[in-house]
Amino acid sequence: MTKITMTSMKTKAFLSLFGLSIIGLFSCTGGQNGDAVDIAFLHHSTGGVIWEGDPSQIDPAVVKKNNRLKAQLPIMFAEYNEVNAENYVIKEIIFPKAEPYGWNNYPYDYYNIWVKNAGEKAFMKEPTLEMLTSQYQVIIFKHCFPSSNILGDNGIADINSDNKTLANYKLQYLALRDKIHEFSDNKFILFTGAVQVKAFLPEEEALRAQEFYNWVVNEWDQPGDNIFIWDLYQLQTEGGLYFKDEYAVSANDSHPNKEFAGKAAGLLFNRIIDVIENDGINTDLAGNKI
Repeated sequence: MTKITMTSMKTKAFLSLFGLSIIGLFSCTGGQNGDAVDIAFLHHSTGGVIWEGDPSQIDPAVVKKNNRLKAQLPIMFAEYNEVNAENYVIKEIIFPKAEPYGWNNYPYDYYNIWVKNAGEKAFMKEPTLEMLTSQYQVIIFKHCFPSSNILGDNGIADINSDNKTLANYKLQYLALRDKIHEFSDNKFILFTGAVQVKAFLPEEEALRAQEFYNWVVNEWDQPGDNIFIWDLYQLQTEGGLYFKDEYAVSANDSHPNKEFAGKAAGLLFNRIIDVIENDGINTDLAGNKI
């Protein structure tokens, strides 16, 4: 496994091959001289839509050259590697799988698999952090949009409960953060969100989701550690409470539409590169160049 060092520096120019004036000069901290940096992108359906993106938004010559890859995010990595003599290898992983664990990737589920059932052996055929960090230097993880349907607290916080309440989410996230800090040689990128469209998100649940992701960004996230935020929630809501209908497949479908997915893929790409090479200091939480 190639360790991502935090100190080695180099400067490079990334040409605007993707029609995105987002990445400029980098001081690099990983993947030099062709050493592989392996990246795991754990997701379900929304992550898959962003992985696919919209290749029509990038240079057609780049798409044609990398046609075998089909999806926007891996195409962008392939082109970046070629231009910059890097070897960043990104792999999408369905996590957790529908069987035997179940199609649930909420805060409880990451806590359950990675903290409560940590170790060198898989839990219900799902990889633990001990397993993932031995294979991947960068791990990206997220929740499905029903995670934004946060219920009212019953006055009791229970870290071992799968009830989707603010109190439970916060306990589970604090335990996750402590666990992730055990793997200081690895970097982790957490999506905020995803969030539901208005049709499926009562206002009181939407307000709790906003409170939770504000807490994640402003209190849970710690500067200088190995966890980095990609603020999908802000991209989806633009300061509101709901995934904007014009960015969704429809007012009754909380998956991103192709146009939004293409924009999101480009911004996520920039955030990943910046986290690997600069500890995220040259992009904002959404992936825009600072």
